[in-house]
Amino acid sequence: MTENPRAEAVRATFAQIPQVAALGIVIEELSEGVARMTMPYDPQLVGDPATGVMHGGAVSTLLDSCSGAAVGCHPQATGQTATIDLRINYIRPAAPGQAITARAHCYHVTRSFAFIRATAHDEDTSLPVAEAVGTFTFNAEPQVEA
Repeated sequence: MTENPRAEAVRATFAQIPQVAALGIVIEELSEGVARMTMPYDPQLVGDPATGVMHGGAVSTLLDSCSGAAVGCHPQATGQTATIDLRINYIRPAAPGQAITARAHCYHVTRSFAFIRATAHDEDTSLPVAEAVGTFTFNAEPQVEA
């Protein structure tokens, strides 16, 4: 699959975000309006020591980051992105010891806003760990009229 032309800029931006690096988040795919990222299991990110389940905040960061990258790769959402609203439904705990992969799709863009849907899965892909819907804004570059 050919990577989106904006992917290089998105990769460069995410390489500069300390929280993304601290969580070990890796970009797996960037295409037109779509992103996929993986966060490895890390005992330091456990939210419940009794079960070893990853903290919901780490999952939230993964979904937010992946969603922003999907917006950044959409051809109509130019410039830097920022989260306006992100609604996350936690469906089940992630299995201890397993990486979590998020996939986000930017499905609609207006002049100033972009809308996403995202899911996060561990190795069991039959039921998501979490799902999200969100609204992002972006710095619209001025349109040049011919």
